[in-house]
Amino acid sequence: MSTLDSAGPWSREEAVARLRAALLAVTDDEHSMCQVAAQHGIFCYGFRRWNASEFDRRWKFAIGRSTHLTRPQMEEFANLWQLAEQIRQGVSLACDAKTTGHGTCRGWDEFSNAELSRFCADILGKSVEVV
Repeated sequence: MSTLDSAGPWSREEAVARLRAALLAVTDDEHSMCQVAAQHGIFCYGFRRWNASEFDRRWKFAIGRSTHLTRPQMEEFANLWQLAEQIRQGVSLACDAKTTGHGTCRGWDEFSNAELSRFCADILGKSVEVV
């Protein structure tokens, strides 16, 4: 059983900055945070946090619909779209590329302070209260 380092309260901005630094280390030019989170079952679970109908509802505007592509193939299209969106917005992490109006993800705004606290524990090994 692992123990978490207690780090006291962090502001939301500090928690996001520290999470961003850790998450940037696991992404690259071909793998968005959404894809990495889905493949490794970490953070928000990326594309895999949605069942098939919810994935379709959130992503159909960006990648369309298909009756012949598999879910992993659709996720690859979503990954490519997300990487292009990061370039378009000039950000390095999918969480910083907020979408507006279409509903794929709201980036960091998608998460409550309690969720950010849990991510800090899971990813950083720090027990913090995000305020």
